[in-house]
Amino acid sequence: MIRKLKPKSEFSRNVLTLMTGTTIAQAIPIAISPILTRIYSPKEFGIFALYTSIASIIALIAGGRYEQAIMLPKKEGDAMNILVLSTVLSIIVSLVSLIIVSVFNTQITNLLGNPEISNWLYFIPLTVLLTGMYQSFNYWSNRKKHYKRLATSRVVQSTTAASTNLALGFGGFGSSGLIMGFIAGQGMSMLMLGKGIWKEDKKLGERVHRLKITALAKKYSKFPKFNLPNALIDNIRISGINILIAKFFTTGVLGQFSLAWRMVQAPMMLIGSSLTQVFFQKIATAQKNDLERIIKKFMVKAAIVAAPIFMIIYLFAEDIFALVFGNNWKVAGEAASIMAPWLFLNFLTSPLSTIFIVLNRQELVLAFSTVYMMVPLGLLFTFNHLDFLELLGIVTFLMSMMLVLFILMVFVVIRANRTTVSMD
Repeated sequence: MIRKLKPKSEFSRNVLTLMTGTTIAQAIPIAISPILTRIYSPKEFGIFALYTSIASIIALIAGGRYEQAIMLPKKEGDAMNILVLSTVLSIIVSLVSLIIVSVFNTQITNLLGNPEISNWLYFIPLTVLLTGMYQSFNYWSNRKKHYKRLATSRVVQSTTAASTNLALGFGGFGSSGLIMGFIAGQGMSMLMLGKGIWKEDKKLGERVHRLKITALAKKYSKFPKFNLPNALIDNIRISGINILIAKFFTTGVLGQFSLAWRMVQAPMMLIGSSLTQVFFQKIATAQKNDLERIIKKFMVKAAIVAAPIFMIIYLFAEDIFALVFGNNWKVAGEAASIMAPWLFLNFLTSPLSTIFIVLNRQELVLAFSTVYMMVPLGLLFTFNHLDFLELLGIVTFLMSMMLVLFILMVFVVIRANRTTVSMD
């Protein structure tokens, strides 16, 4: 009887394992959010959002996106050489960012228009290093199918961050508590994955050679050439929205927006990140003529799961936010309701970008992402005189239409590839 209740396919079991860990990891910050919103102000959340926005842009450069190439080689030795390559690049980028922050701190602070971020700029290189190394270790663990370890690392990260947020928040540390909790969570999860890799796979280190690393860097050069700019553009879009909100409106408005974004994304992160990782692993090993069937099946299942959640957010977010987080966060509820259609489509399409990696067509995603970035940032630059929620509605509508076009592009590319394979 017990066996019958278990998922039949390896794909489903792996998703369930990651989803369980992610569920717990996401449930922790959600559970303490009503406390955090009462001990931290919208302005303090805004400073935290500004910090993570800056750090995440630089962190994307850290590994040169070679960490994603860890999934592709057939030989374990080759994958280990790529792991070393991405890790070394993360160290180099973090050191360069430290030099830049130290020399140009005043200029960067003035550009951002927020003096309170000045001292925290010195912590950004640490965040970049921890993020870069974690991503490399994460893809290695995904390659090795250590999904239980990945799930546990997420719980550790969330627990560490949450406990630090609460302790420092009650201690009256202000935005420092949010930032230090974020850094502590990153550090603990990175160390956990790194310890596991060192314990089980350190013998593969004997296969690491400088010439091999150079050869593999050239072989997978499309990752820094196309995937990196694509990921950077995508992150500039998300982080740029935060930075521009802080610049043209206030850090308080940014705090409201960031809570809305985080809370609407949180339910889907319970499933989405797990689906994306296992989905990537599945399509990377699938037959090319089977990709369309896999994607259609995935999208139907994802839509069935996500639609009811986003419908509730669209209809009742304003009341829910005021009740759960307090009346000071009513604007966040309005923002969440407005963004629900956009983020629903974002949930459906996020895993699909890995298709272009598998088919070696990253340049197409780069072109789409460039336009997808320019739309919201251009609107914020041009129409920042409008009411913030009114402007957010315009952004949501246009971004939703673009994601529908992205879905169509995915199927066009898959069918074109299938035709090419058949002719060969």
